[in-house]
Amino acid sequence: MASGAHHGSKEAPSRLRSIFSGSVGNLIEWYDWYVYAAFSLYFASAFFPKGDPTAQLLNTAAVFAVGFLMRPVGGWLMGLYADRAGRKTALTASVLLMCLGSLIVGLTPGYDRIGVAAPVLLVIARLLQGLSVGGEYGASATYLSEVASAERRGFWSSFQYVTLIMGQLLALGVLIVLQQVLTEEQLHAWGWRVPFLIGAACAVAALWLRRTMHETAAFEQEREHQPSLRRLLAHPREVLTVVGLTMGGTVAFYTFTTYAQKFMVNTAGWSKEDATLVSALVLAGFMVLQPLVGALSDRIGRRPLLLAFGLVGAVITVPLMRALAVAHDFWTGFALLMAALVVVSGYTAINAVVKAELFPAGIRALGVGLPYAVTVSVFGGSAEYIALWFKTEGWEDGYFWYVAGCIAVSFVVYLLMPDTRKTSRIA
Repeated sequence: MASGAHHGSKEAPSRLRSIFSGSVGNLIEWYDWYVYAAFSLYFASAFFPKGDPTAQLLNTAAVFAVGFLMRPVGGWLMGLYADRAGRKTALTASVLLMCLGSLIVGLTPGYDRIGVAAPVLLVIARLLQGLSVGGEYGASATYLSEVASAERRGFWSSFQYVTLIMGQLLALGVLIVLQQVLTEEQLHAWGWRVPFLIGAACAVAALWLRRTMHETAAFEQEREHQPSLRRLLAHPREVLTVVGLTMGGTVAFYTFTTYAQKFMVNTAGWSKEDATLVSALVLAGFMVLQPLVGALSDRIGRRPLLLAFGLVGAVITVPLMRALAVAHDFWTGFALLMAALVVVSGYTAINAVVKAELFPAGIRALGVGLPYAVTVSVFGGSAEYIALWFKTEGWEDGYFWYVAGCIAVSFVVYLLMPDTRKTSRIA
């Protein structure tokens, strides 16, 4: 494989190998992250005292949100590390943290055996995984954007979300298989531990694969410049742009992916198996859309796609969620969720490259990772908790309006920001 300094002259097959090396670990990391959400219906009772199922889900959602609190720390520390030591080194470190977190969850005894220590260990594991994922996003988004050719940067960088979705899909796939081979009682008793142990093992494999990665030319050229938070804050417009463009996208993404599965069970009355299957099918379609939308952004620009997401998403969210709440037919549920994620693709497919194109190479991983992680922590990490809170308060529609409002705020940002395809700071 050619060195990082020659990435710009690579032909597509060689570039594809670089994309694979940079993204396969991303897939495993997001699998580990989403296994928690996919299996929380089964392990909620293991970590918390017995009681109302919604209350137990609320507790697991709170721990899910706690994991997000470490994402800004990960975005900050790993962003600095990626800009100082290299994208490859930071990506390797993030995989190690994720592996440890999954191992803790998979091996921790239940509340009935060790009492309050069980949820405490669960929180520690999610904090480690939050640190990992917070650093992974900025480093991987930067790596994929820098390794791509300028004319196809939207296409190649979209694989950051392809592997993110694939990780989520893999988590659901494992759940579907276990639902077929284990009984409901076995899944609740011990079966939920299996995917976490699989994730820890796969993280070790990803660590080995990442040893073959090469640095990007952009990093090598900026190696002598030392990144810092002060240097980042010298770009306030870019930082605020990342916050604003992420806000609506992250709330919409977590609503129509991780929370939708629970929403269909807890509100629409679906079986766990049907909700899992429709979620998996929708995510498969969503994954295929990413490179197509990324390629489209290389032709028409990034901003038109963001504007389409912001406008349509703000308008359709409330009626679509209301329809999903009363949808009992499998294919109706599929169509509603697929329609939502087609719209969300206007954000997800290109958000990584848009952020990377905003910053100079010397602070690019930090600039992409830190403001994004802060925003995802505040809005994405709390989405499921806020949704369940509205439900317990008896006004579930309030959450639908909240999501629409967040998307509308991002739409205003899209109106004011430049098209980064034309103003890209990636050499």
